[in-house]
Amino acid sequence: MTPTLLIPGLACSAALFRDQIGALNAFGPVHIADHRGADTVAELAAGILKTAPSHFRLCGLSMGGYIAFEIWRQAPERVTHMALLDTSARPDTPEGTQKRKDAIALCRKGQYLRVIKEGIPNLLTEEHVRTAAMRERVLEMAEDCGVQGYISQQMANASRPDSRPTLSTITVPTLVLVGEHDILTPEAMAVEMVEGIGEHAELEVLQQAAHLTPLEQPLAVRAALTEFFARYP
Repeated sequence: MTPTLLIPGLACSAALFRDQIGALNAFGPVHIADHRGADTVAELAAGILKTAPSHFRLCGLSMGGYIAFEIWRQAPERVTHMALLDTSARPDTPEGTQKRKDAIALCRKGQYLRVIKEGIPNLLTEEHVRTAAMRERVLEMAEDCGVQGYISQQMANASRPDSRPTLSTITVPTLVLVGEHDILTPEAMAVEMVEGIGEHAELEVLQQAAHLTPLEQPLAVRAALTEFFARYP
């Protein structure tokens, strides 16, 4: 059975996929990547590959998708499937990089949780922003990530390469999934990835979800992943 390697997003932990791991175990062991140990995507990917199984189904959300593209570039022969959730193949914009620098500056002044709390409206639908339990899950993951891990992640995200030129090299079955209300990596970016990958990719748009689809629509994400993996054993 082929293992699954899950890569969470910025300031997220294994808890991001809490509601999907059990079902994914039916396809093989599930591994959660630690994506906090370096400040470039290339170094993060190389570090993850050192401890990853010899072959794996690769699934990443947001920043996890940026790293997934780099893993594909470094070791395509080890990847059997890809699932790209709420992510983009584009590099950071100047405006995005400046926002990351501003967030890092606040974190270094001891305001890490303020940064996370102020970012929650960008991650969840309005309904879930008002849900205390959902906000708490985001904050708990951020605490697990830690301030230094978050700073390193932001630096890696800011300097990530443009993955669009290598999309056409992806030749394994690929699921591109996005929440219909995702304002950080909207549906247009998902369509761009599907078109860039071509015949090996398929698109799924989840209703009533924004950026953190595994939290907001856990059953739908679980179904999408398991149905996809079952069709491509």
